Amino acid sequence: MNQWIISTIFLTMSFSKFTSEIPVRPDDIDMNNHVHFSRYLDYVLAARFEQMERDYRMSMEEFTARGLGWVVSGCTVQYKRPLVLGDVAIVKTGIVGLGTSSGKVGFEIIRKATGKLSADGIFDYTLVDIATGRAVPLTEEIIQRYSI
Repeated sequence: MNQWIISTIFLTMSFSKFTSEIPVRPDDIDMNNHVHFSRYLDYVLAARFEQMERDYRMSMEEFTARGLGWVVSGCTVQYKRPLVLGDVAIVKTGIVGLGTSSGKVGFEIIRKATGKLSADGIFDYTLVDIATGRAVPLTEEIIQRYSI
């Protein structure tokens, strides 16, 4: 899945990709002496949290202050090569499509030392009203701020 797929039901535009570096920690390692599969998802979530503030200039705290939150409604991951203790993961993410109340974020996790792909995939996010837990439409402001 090296190319991020854009669904035809989503608003398709050209979106930027952003990069974060995450060092592999000892508590990321599983009994097979490499990063546990679930930690790859954590790496993407941590990168997106950082990138929301740094690159989009609309942090998760700003969404929360508005009574909104992003929830993961689906995720697909393809594991290619393991990361191990001492590695640094380069996490590249970018929006690949926006729907009425949702967004798709493509990602790649690359081992910094080799430049080789460790995992890639897509996260499906839904914007929700925190009080009700129900999906809410993306505002024009959100679409503009995230369409860089």
